[in-house]
Amino acid sequence: MDEVQIVVAHSERTTLRIGDVFLKVDANQANLDVEVEAMAVVPVPTPEILWHNPPALALAAVRGTALGVLGEPSPASPAAWAAAGAAVRRLHDAPLPPWPGKSLDAIRTRLDTECDWLIANAVLPEALVRRNREIAEAAFRPYTPAFIHGDLQITHIFTEADSVTGIIDWSEAAQGDPLFDLAVLTLGHEECLPHLLAGYGPADHTVIEAWWSLRSLSASRWLIEHGFDPDTPGCEFDVLRARM
Repeated sequence: MDEVQIVVAHSERTTLRIGDVFLKVDANQANLDVEVEAMAVVPVPTPEILWHNPPALALAAVRGTALGVLGEPSPASPAAWAAAGAAVRRLHDAPLPPWPGKSLDAIRTRLDTECDWLIANAVLPEALVRRNREIAEAAFRPYTPAFIHGDLQITHIFTEADSVTGIIDWSEAAQGDPLFDLAVLTLGHEECLPHLLAGYGPADHTVIEAWWSLRSLSASRWLIEHGFDPDTPGCEFDVLRARM
């Protein structure tokens, strides 16, 4: 009998693996609704939905291995990264989903709130926070919305034989800035960005760098409060330090 593996567990969401089945339980049913609706329409490989019975969603495991994990060198080849870039481009070229994403005003408000918290609680040096806040400002520019994954971490794209076999975790899919997806995917793996863009196409490096800073600043408190360590080598705090 297969054992139950805890993939991720915190107060908002729990994901379990039993054999080749992933069971996701989410406190916010809207997240699973978005995930199901997004996977039904995106032009890229996604996990097979086995059943959906709120508040749980059962998915079949996808073949292959993830591009890597945050904090460790990516084992994927340049060709695999290029294939991922091509898949992300297909997603971004797809018709927009009917539901909106976060506005730039909402993102800016959260960013400033999180910067104030990092400084007030002496989590990071004030100069480091302020320098990255300056860099992050480049993300707040006009752009054409695209169908974005919204949480395209390096662990969420699987490849096999340099082909994409599946993209997982679609609960934050929405209309948004396509360069946000590229930035999240290469967070802590800047050396892989040229390989990704070989498949995706040209992209503004300044804006991607801005999203690296913005994502790391905005996510740090949530990570700390949910039992993750953004100060692990190669993770969010190192991303911020690299901007200095």
